[in-house]
Amino acid sequence: MIKNFKELADAAKAMEKKTVLAVVEAHDEHTLEAVMTAKKDGIIDAMLIGNEEKIREIITQEGADPADYTIVPTSSIEESLKIGIDIIHSGKANVIMKGKMETGPFMKAIINKENDMMAGGRISLVGLFEHPTAYHKLLAVTDMGMNTYPDLEGKKDEINNAVKLLHALGIECPKVACLCAVEKLNPKMPETVDADALKKMNAAGEIPGCIVEGPISFDLAIKKESADLKGYESPVAGDADLLLVPDITCGNVLVKCMTEYAGATTAGAMLGAKCPLIITSRSAAASDKYYSIALAAYSAARY
Repeated sequence: MIKNFKELADAAKAMEKKTVLAVVEAHDEHTLEAVMTAKKDGIIDAMLIGNEEKIREIITQEGADPADYTIVPTSSIEESLKIGIDIIHSGKANVIMKGKMETGPFMKAIINKENDMMAGGRISLVGLFEHPTAYHKLLAVTDMGMNTYPDLEGKKDEINNAVKLLHALGIECPKVACLCAVEKLNPKMPETVDADALKKMNAAGEIPGCIVEGPISFDLAIKKESADLKGYESPVAGDADLLLVPDITCGNVLVKCMTEYAGATTAGAMLGAKCPLIITSRSAAASDKYYSIALAAYSAARY
């Protein structure tokens, strides 16, 4: 079982068959820094799509040789997206990453039926967070950046996507906490109704491969002492592997508190398409992008 980001990177390095990463609009300094480090570490091979002159300039500035990279020159975002998707369909790459472009056009191309990139379910964003002094293992969160106000079926898809990823990381039966402000079903609080329904769906075998708990608050999900004080008994309490947030606002606030305030290290991947997608923010640190590449590469190889 992968317990931290170092183990994740080491496992990705040890893969016999390297993942090939297609980077769309690759002429971005932070993105290329992470890609070059991942390639140097033996995690991935890369196909760099975009402004050839700028890509070569950045690679040279970083002290590497552009000749060591496959560079696909393009003249527009639209052309870069088309070529990136074609490369995935051709089997020449099995992960696609957003470079110097906004998320909207990137995701629009992915979900466009004509591009045939969907795997039949719903796309959702899964983040992994590491804070050794605050929590005893990697903690996953979904969905804090893709689905705004998911309904019950949407939340079911989000859990299924994340559970597949956690299985790939060696967690045989992930413990899923459906976060709410309270621990009891309250018809006036729709997120508690969904959490209770998801728990029942899990018990009925409709959400396999995991243990779903809810409604449950954040503190009880990650701190056994708090659960004991409230008399809340559950195998998930204090040992959650995955936090399911009720909506994008809750998720956005939660993960930014974890990273910006609490200082957690993060990685993320978009799941539910025909290959993992990396859409880290253009302002994200190179380390976040590096670990996101390792996560996507390892998960692509595993499932």
